[in-house]
Amino acid sequence: MNDLVLEMLCNLHLDGTRQGPGSDADTRRALALSGLEKGRDLQIADIGCGTGASTLVLADALDANITAIDFVPQFLDKLDALAAERGFDHKISTCIASMDALPFENNTWDAIWSEGAIYNLGFEEGLGYWRQFLKPDGILAVSEITWLTADRPTELSEHWLSEYPGIGTAGEKLSVLENAGFTPLGYFPLQSGAWLDTYYRPLQRRFPAFLARYLHSDLAEELIRAEEHEISLYERYQRHVSYGFYIAKRSD
Repeated sequence: MNDLVLEMLCNLHLDGTRQGPGSDADTRRALALSGLEKGRDLQIADIGCGTGASTLVLADALDANITAIDFVPQFLDKLDALAAERGFDHKISTCIASMDALPFENNTWDAIWSEGAIYNLGFEEGLGYWRQFLKPDGILAVSEITWLTADRPTELSEHWLSEYPGIGTAGEKLSVLENAGFTPLGYFPLQSGAWLDTYYRPLQRRFPAFLARYLHSDLAEELIRAEEHEISLYERYQRHVSYGFYIAKRSD
């Protein structure tokens, strides 16, 4: 991805509450399955946090020091402002870093959280790399694109296998978790509202301003066509694919 495409995608997503499928209710459901609770001075990393929707839920729900990590400075600037506005700035600090080059020592975190971001490394690769940063019995909570059915329409399979060859079923993902040294604690698929209501529909409402900003350039039009294609696939085939939320414990 070249610098211009990256800049354009960041600008397209900057004003979104979420930069991928998910909802506050899903974050809270995963939190309940994790066993993390108030009354503990927790150290938590939220990796690939974007503008911090999940970070803010964690700050509201837990007594924790949360380090929100993303490589896009503009996303973190927005999160800093939101944290101050909501009175969570004493709980949330931000860190500009790539998720494959984290500047932390081993056994640092009570929990690693990552919604819709681990695909940038690959599920297996991300688990293998991030595990070292968790304390023994530390919690991992990640959402990951997941097949919901054994048989899928060819058009859908070709799209997602092209975009993310590591896509798999929940059973396959849970097996990867166990092989990577984790004990699964829970799993659930995101429902359609987490795609349409909190992600796709707000994204679509930003398309006209985005195209105007870039003067309807060929590249801007191409990026929007790609987004619309993905949305159309989900609208037609949502029973076959979603994000799965996986909650696990580091096993030693």
